[in-house]
Amino acid sequence: MSTKDTMAHFDLFQPSDLANALDLLSKYKSDGWRLAGGQDSYDWFKDRAKHPKAVIDLGGIAELKGIKETQDGIEIGALTPLIEVNQSQLIKDKYGLLATAAGRVASPQIRHVGTIGGNVSQDARCWYYRSGLNCYRAGGNTCYADTPEGMNREHCLFGASRCVAVSPSDTAPCMVALEASMVLKGPKGERVVPAEQFFIGPSVNITHMTVTEPDEILTSIRIPAKWAGSKFYFEKVADRATWDFALVNVACVMQMDGETIKDIRIVCGAVQCTPRRLQAVEEAARGQPKSADTANVAASLAARGAAPLARNGYKIPLMENLVRRAIRDA
Repeated sequence: MSTKDTMAHFDLFQPSDLANALDLLSKYKSDGWRLAGGQDSYDWFKDRAKHPKAVIDLGGIAELKGIKETQDGIEIGALTPLIEVNQSQLIKDKYGLLATAAGRVASPQIRHVGTIGGNVSQDARCWYYRSGLNCYRAGGNTCYADTPEGMNREHCLFGASRCVAVSPSDTAPCMVALEASMVLKGPKGERVVPAEQFFIGPSVNITHMTVTEPDEILTSIRIPAKWAGSKFYFEKVADRATWDFALVNVACVMQMDGETIKDIRIVCGAVQCTPRRLQAVEEAARGQPKSADTANVAASLAARGAAPLARNGYKIPLMENLVRRAIRDA
């Protein structure tokens, strides 16, 4: 039997409240592992690419689940299943962008188990890293994907710094587009981080995808009322409609003044290690009529500064076309 057929030993804890979970994380720190839906975690354990001493299963903490309307917008518990985000009438009515994106994650079975907090907190998607090779992200001194022979078809166009892996989340670009805030709790209390600052690239910390500290828990996501009821567009291109991660995805929120684009935010995923906000595109579209001409001009700026690898140059026209459709069809 291969060692990858079984998981290495770890201690499992199943706290029923947030305080107990935080105490456990404070005790184990980087040796502890926060388990949400577990869809990504179990792969890590099975492949023996991660070796936590303790797994803290957050699934029994009721206060981390649910969707509620607030004076300032909505708040989604981090342990809320993706299927609930996709089917919530409140989210459909006011933030349809997020409902659509949640419905494009993996398969129906996974959406019933996977959580919104787990989806935005996923680690990088790179077969070299995930197979346990000693790459830069794993503490080594090489990037196996960033070579002429490397399998880098799904890797980044922007923001490479030793590592060229991308963020795999379909909902993360929506959080940046909607100006969401991520609520983190730890031993020092609560801190609220804008989504645009929550996701970090390898030049900031090559071993982490978010600013969450080892003894912190993402407890909820707050989405402001500012963009409620706006025009939205989400599209994901993948090799298969189900299961596959995005080759490129796009999230767009748009507010109109008559026929003129009053304000817009547009974010692409799977093109760099963090969701990439396209500020040059936004500036080109803002104040312009919502037309094919505006979409064409703005889309021509989408991939400005891209540095394609040996096998992912196709992402440039794909990204431009997605942005064009987002502005035209939002």
